[in-house]
Amino acid sequence: MAAIELVLWDWNGTLLDDVQLCRQVLNQMLAETGCPNQFDTRGYRRIFGFPVQEYYRRAGFDFSRHSFEVLAQRFMDLYIPASFGCPLTPGARGVLAALEQKGLRQVILSASPLDTLQAQTEHLGVQGFFDKLLGLSDIYAKSKVELGVNWMAQSGIDPSRAVMIGDTVHDAEVAAAMGVQCVLYSGGHQPPARLAAAGCPVIPRLSRLPGMLDTL
Repeated sequence: MAAIELVLWDWNGTLLDDVQLCRQVLNQMLAETGCPNQFDTRGYRRIFGFPVQEYYRRAGFDFSRHSFEVLAQRFMDLYIPASFGCPLTPGARGVLAALEQKGLRQVILSASPLDTLQAQTEHLGVQGFFDKLLGLSDIYAKSKVELGVNWMAQSGIDPSRAVMIGDTVHDAEVAAAMGVQCVLYSGGHQPPARLAAAGCPVIPRLSRLPGMLDTL
């Protein structure tokens, strides 16, 4: 059993508590485009996923009337200013500090645009915990698989000594592509039942993570 040296963090829904904001923005966009669908938290978490284009279809958007590109831009226009009112997930700051004290490297691997990620982490005062922020170069949030695989290949880190922490099945897919272990947090954008199907350990609170790492 190789000791963990690197923790790769998802950001949205894992470290940043933005589930309610994303649900509210989704509902506002649906109303603006004339779609009658509206989602409570349970319904939102049930349909959320990657790629975002498929999630938008499940929500009820009609791309023949409103293109995905226009909708993606509208989401960012609404989400980014409001996101600076989102807190960290409960326990997140303490966990980041505990892992830093253990001497672990920490990196964020996110489907968010890199400039948004930089601004949010700086606003919350956590940027100093991370060796690297890895974000996408556009707003369409297709996948972070290629980004993660390329960075791991260049990092020189043994994948068996790394773990991905996320809140969606896609994070498990990203981890598998990188050859790293994965732990999923069930308080984010997808419900526990969907996460359990990924075959990774699932934790209800981030505070459980530091103690878990020694058992992976």
